[in-house]
Amino acid sequence: MVNQPAPPRVLLVEDDHRLAGVLGELLADEGYLVDLARDGQQGLHLGLSRSYDVLVLDRRLPAIEGLDLLRRLRGRGVTTAALVLTARGTVADRVEGLDAGAEDYLTKPFDAEELLARLRALRRRHRERADLLPVGHRWLDVATRQVRDQSGAAVALSDRECALLQALAARPHQVFSRNDLRTLVFDAAEHPGVVDTYVHYLRRKLGRPVIRTVRGLGYQIGTT
Repeated sequence: MVNQPAPPRVLLVEDDHRLAGVLGELLADEGYLVDLARDGQQGLHLGLSRSYDVLVLDRRLPAIEGLDLLRRLRGRGVTTAALVLTARGTVADRVEGLDAGAEDYLTKPFDAEELLARLRALRRRHRERADLLPVGHRWLDVATRQVRDQSGAAVALSDRECALLQALAARPHQVFSRNDLRTLVFDAAEHPGVVDTYVHYLRRKLGRPVIRTVRGLGYQIGTT
């Protein structure tokens, strides 16, 4: 039996209830799993604790303004492609949004098909960039599930080992708790010790420094 690819996951941060409902239905019909945040604080929490294929952010948000939210995510190592939705469409506004870390900027009102096409383009570009992730002085090739050094020597990983290393390497500045990693990489119903088991497997293949233990907090990608 061939495993079907997981549906893409989007974080939608929008405080307008009517528009959030319309966008949520539109994205779900397109095949996305949608997490909705009603304000910037909730968006920050979700953006830091879960992995997404794309972010869709409003600018005028309660608690944390949209571009400030994006800057905070970028500052914490979240590289997920982001599209900013806003009624503010001047050149200066677009430049500010792009400088804050957005890959695309769409003004309201917008055409639904254009939004979906832009999100598809963002996901394609993001997948291309995400195929190689730095792991200290080596690189994780996600497509082949191998870690390569500068000489070209490669270490093969299992699906789960690759997924765990990818989650850590994609956010090098973030410390993940065991529960975070169990939710992101494994089945949340599995025993919490599954994370420690696969950290052990990766260290055995790649050396103990590949994953750093942060006492009392969890794990972080190593620097060597």
